[in-house]
Formats: sequence, structure tokens, C-alpha cells
Amino acid sequence: MGVTQFSVTGMTPFGGWQNFYVIVGSSAGALIGLQFVVMALVADLPRTPGQAQAGNAFATPNIVHFGAVLFLAAALCAPWYGIGAAAVCWGLLGLGGVAYALIIARRLRVQTVYQPVFEDWMCHVLLPFASYSTLAATACVARAHPRGAMFGVAAAALLLLFIGIHNAWDAATYHVFVLRPRRPDADPNVKQAH
Repeated sequence: MGVTQFSVTGMTPFGGWQNFYVIVGSSAGALIGLQFVVMALVADLPRTPGQAQAGNAFATPNIVHFGAVLFLAAALCAPWYGIGAAAVCWGLLGLGGVAYALIIARRLRVQTVYQPVFEDWMCHVLLPFASYSTLAATACVARAHPRGAMFGVAAAALLLLFIGIHNAWDAATYHVFVLRPRRPDADPNVKQAH
């Protein structure tokens, strides 16, 4: 009855969500662009062995999470006839994200530049794992509970967006307050402009 019910009333499971996904998707797209700007700004910092591993563990996931949100926004603004095909798309994204969260957990363990604390594990592994798991789970129940599934997808998308924002800010402050003072050309006696 799920798809038929919506087509009879003229309402689809996606009705009312377009503005949400336009806002969330455009935010994710803009934040992807800002990540590229930040990478260009820190490109001149001295490199140490192992920083590529740390970048794969701490920087790359932000782009993946923002990209996942952008994908969700685009997919869920498409003119689907029913929820089934869209659920397959976000379910596959969820399964891929779960696998990626496990890869990031491994990368956090093997990189040697920085010793992760609980907040790092929570924001780089646990919360992304929960978000992507939510996508996979809601895909499984989407036909039976389309309204609840759509709220679950929205919650997962927002959580991924906020995770990316947190992690990007955390990385930026680490570069400014920890790595920059260690630069050989940084003079501790020179007052920095705020």
C-alpha cells in the first residue's frame, strides 16, 4: 500500500523535504569548497614523515562525509515515483559508509603523527558509523515506514554535516595552534595578529 497510498493522495514520501535537502546539500557543497581552500592554505607548512597517513585519517573523511551529504541531497531531490529506488541508493551509501568508518578506525590506529583522544574516536569513527548505519537501517524499513525512514535519513545527513564541520574546525585549530608554532620560521617573541 506504501507507494499506492502516496500516488492516490498526490503526496510522495519526499514531499516537504526539498527545501531541507537544498539547504543541507548546498551547505555540504560549500564546505567541500572550503576544505580545498584550507588545504591550499596549509600546503606550505613543513611536512614530517607520516603526515600523509594522518591526512588520510583526519582530513579525507571530512570530504567523504560532505560528499555523502551532497549525494543524499541530490538523490532525494530527484523525481522518484516511489521510495524503493531512493532507499536502495541511500542504503548502499550507508553500507559503504559503514565500511569506510571501519577503514578510518584502522587509519587512526596506524598513523603516528597524533595520538587520538576519545573525542577523535567519537567524531571520526563512532558518530560516522552511527550515521551510515542509520542510512542502511532506514533503507531496510523505508517501504514499510516511509515517513520515519525519511526522518532517519535527514538525521543521518545532518549528523554527517555537523561531524564534518566539527572535524574541519578541529583540524584547522590544530594546524593554527599546534603545528604553526612549531614551524622553524615561527618566532615566539613576535606577537601574532588576531
